[in-house]
Amino acid sequence: MSRNARINTLLLLVVVALAVLPLALGMGDHKEEPFTGADAQAETAITELKPDYEPWFSPLYEPPSGEVESALFALQAAIGAGVLAYYFGLRRGRRQGEARARAGAPGGDVPGTEPSEAEPSGADAPRASA
Repeated sequence: MSRNARINTLLLLVVVALAVLPLALGMGDHKEEPFTGADAQAETAITELKPDYEPWFSPLYEPPSGEVESALFALQAAIGAGVLAYYFGLRRGRRQGEARARAGAPGGDVPGTEPSEAEPSGADAPRASA
């Protein structure tokens, strides 16, 4: 097993442990909603400290339940991850295309330029006839 494979396996085990241990150890069993978000915890703390507090703004859309709210949040995160993955993939593809064009590699032909006079190598090299 290579060093990178060992590191990836170790990181995967750490992530799994971080997800499973709070549930296995019963953390939050004494609460009504054990794993609420930071917004809900802040709201609870504010109402405990100052019961007559009036928020400055109200939400534009109030989801009907916590499950719908969680689903919308997950959808938002998935869309954001997709946009980032597309952007980084596009940048990498452009960089690889530019490198191929500079090297004159097959498949990297740039319109309006002459093919390079470099010696073909590997599978592209012509075979000697006997």
